[in-house]
Amino acid sequence: MPKIDDVAEKAGVSVTTVSRVLNNRGYISQTTRDKVYQVMKELNYHPNEMARSLFRKKSNMIGLIIPTVSHPFFSELAHYLEYYADQSGYKILLCNSNRDVTKERKYIDMLKKNQVDAIIMGSMVLDVEHYRNLNLPIVAFDRVVDDTIPVVNSDNLMGGKLAALLLVGKGCRKLAYIQGGVGGPHHHGLLAGGRLQGFAEELQHAGVEYVHLNLEVHDLDTGASEDTIVRFLLEYPEVDGVFASSDVIATMVMQACYQLNKRIPEDMKIIGYDDVKIASLVVPRLTTIRQPIQKMSELTIELIAKQIEGEEVPMVNSLPVTLIERSTT
Repeated sequence: MPKIDDVAEKAGVSVTTVSRVLNNRGYISQTTRDKVYQVMKELNYHPNEMARSLFRKKSNMIGLIIPTVSHPFFSELAHYLEYYADQSGYKILLCNSNRDVTKERKYIDMLKKNQVDAIIMGSMVLDVEHYRNLNLPIVAFDRVVDDTIPVVNSDNLMGGKLAALLLVGKGCRKLAYIQGGVGGPHHHGLLAGGRLQGFAEELQHAGVEYVHLNLEVHDLDTGASEDTIVRFLLEYPEVDGVFASSDVIATMVMQACYQLNKRIPEDMKIIGYDDVKIASLVVPRLTTIRQPIQKMSELTIELIAKQIEGEEVPMVNSLPVTLIERSTT
């Protein structure tokens, strides 16, 4: 395998000159630059990226920690984050925490050892102290860590209000809010809680009652959630409208309704949250609150890039949501 010394010898320049060409440091004539690249091509030489990172003190890598890439929302989020990171000259190092504290901590250690330039915090389980002490640019996704770490989120409060207004406007008289995997010691600061807050506030104004179901993380991972929802709807047969905290949970509600022979939307009206691709593919097509996932991803990378360059960025970055009405209401 050719080394940098071989390139320098064949090009007739010093190792330092080759290094400057690779790292675009200092003045190098175009003739010398072209000569070095030509020799690299002839020798099939590929620079050691880790060594270059140490020289530049910059890896051009961003760590992304999410619960699981298999979830449609995080899958789309990772897709757009990778796209905008690449547009800005960065690569994404993807880490699935699987909602496991130990695994998330190991990923953080790995990211530090690989000298990533920044971290996007999309997971929800590890204590925030582990992020405060990293001394790296960080952007939190839908979670407030503290007043020194910027956060990107959608307007969850308005999303809840829009869902309540639509369901009440459609004539629903007993509603349910169904969410998944929220609870435990490290879930304070989750901005998604605004969905329930906005929903509850609007229903109070309208004088409409609601019941609340929180699905366990274990049930979500094992597929037992649909049975839990079936039992919940049997316990509250008067419920005629459901607002789910995600499109995935909304589709579970749809399946539960089919099991109970409840017609959608005649007997049960359903609204999801996110507007991932599955929302427009299920039958009937799902009414949902659209998060601007693409714009949120673009903004997240922009905030990361600015922090890396030493610029100050706003701490609160909330983007508007949109009600997308389809066939389930």
